[in-house]
Amino acid sequence: MEKKLNIAFVAPEVVPYAKTGGLADVAGALPKFFPEAGHTVKLFLPKYKKIDPKKFKLKKLQSKITFKIADRNEIASVFTTELVSGVTVYFIDNSAYFNRDELYGERGKDYQDNDLRFSFFAKAVLELCKRMDFQPDIFHCHDWQTGLIPTYLKTLYREDPFFADSATLFTIHNLAYQGLFPPESLSALGLGRDVYTSDTLEYYGKVSFIKGGLVFSELLNTVSQKYSREIQTEEYGCGLEGLLAARKQDLFGVVNGIDYDDWNPETDPMIAGNYSVADLAGKSFCKKELQDEYQLPHKDLPLIGIVSRLADQKGFDLINEVIDEIMKMDLQLVLLGTGEPKYHEMFEEIKKKYPQKAGVALAFDAKLAQKIYAGSDLFLMPSRYEPCGLGQLISLRYGTVPIVRRTGGLYDTIINYDQKNGNGFAFTAYDSKELLQTIAKAIGVYADKKTWKRIQLRGMKADFSWHASAKKYLDLYRKAINIKRK
Repeated sequence: MEKKLNIAFVAPEVVPYAKTGGLADVAGALPKFFPEAGHTVKLFLPKYKKIDPKKFKLKKLQSKITFKIADRNEIASVFTTELVSGVTVYFIDNSAYFNRDELYGERGKDYQDNDLRFSFFAKAVLELCKRMDFQPDIFHCHDWQTGLIPTYLKTLYREDPFFADSATLFTIHNLAYQGLFPPESLSALGLGRDVYTSDTLEYYGKVSFIKGGLVFSELLNTVSQKYSREIQTEEYGCGLEGLLAARKQDLFGVVNGIDYDDWNPETDPMIAGNYSVADLAGKSFCKKELQDEYQLPHKDLPLIGIVSRLADQKGFDLINEVIDEIMKMDLQLVLLGTGEPKYHEMFEEIKKKYPQKAGVALAFDAKLAQKIYAGSDLFLMPSRYEPCGLGQLISLRYGTVPIVRRTGGLYDTIINYDQKNGNGFAFTAYDSKELLQTIAKAIGVYADKKTWKRIQLRGMKADFSWHASAKKYLDLYRKAINIKRK
């Protein structure tokens, strides 16, 4: 019988408490699946200003944690809550670091003291584990904000018997965000110059937090198999492709899942009509509601939905090149998202130019996003790169057919329709003409209702729930633990 594990799950953002991207969805869903197999999970994140203790029924622990980083005396308050799943969540608080309006920065700029903020978070997590006498078999760390945990375990805590058997799995959600700071940060982090080499934290004259995770963790993974290969190349490696290629035996891809209880068209209370694989009738009510939401006419045209951050990474430069040609097709288009001002201007212009065909909401609105997933016929994700992507998984669940570029997790999850098989439409080259041709192909297939329904049902019947991915993560945990203990 396999040993039950103590799992410390450390993330900078977690749904429903704090979110800027898909990492939060993963951190909010994945830990729930381990207690049912008998494992003990404790989830750690910072207590940001926007996390309301009353709303989330948090309890403040009476005793505070005191520790030193370099020559600074630090104090952490701790809030906690218990989830129904059996996971305990710990919120690390220090008002000087986390009592701010945003998580990492404002107006497109990072907070200048993010090195101090997340070194404090990392060390507070380690000290809290000791205070609770909770010895993790595995630390599962996520993105650059947690990169100092494996770094500290292999440096400052290297001789500490409490963590002698603690291994680390480091998950890369988006390699483009690396946590880069000036060399002077080292002393403030309590680290010596011995870790400022090309083989450790040094990155083109800066200190890289993500390199700490990549260098010092027993195992690494990304959120799709394709992305795990892509980041070993110059095109996608963000300057770290050499390190990742050198560690390719320790680098794995595990596709993200979605919570099929939360994302379920049969029971979803936020949509106009519930529906299922057995009866799709309710989807037409969702489409009409979505058209009403965006003040579009009730027409049986293919309705394309987009829910996204508005950035070049997401393929909006491609859309910009052919948007007029797209809008000349017999379709409707709705968008929800915020991001770069140039794309705000682009979509505002499109809305003015095609008021009967285009609907635009430049905002973040979770309820409206749910309506787009349920009410659209097609979901557009022409990304330049996409580590995993959750939008295409949600849209499959809701019988909304994805149009994607074959990269990262989009490559792993969407099979291009070819008259015999397929759950969506995909193109390969990062090229606006290919995007246009693929949209045209999808619009053509939509006219054949029987074929269209088969494509919808294929997507709805696919299993991209967390159950399968959680088993793969448990395998990686045990593999990392074996490496550590050898």
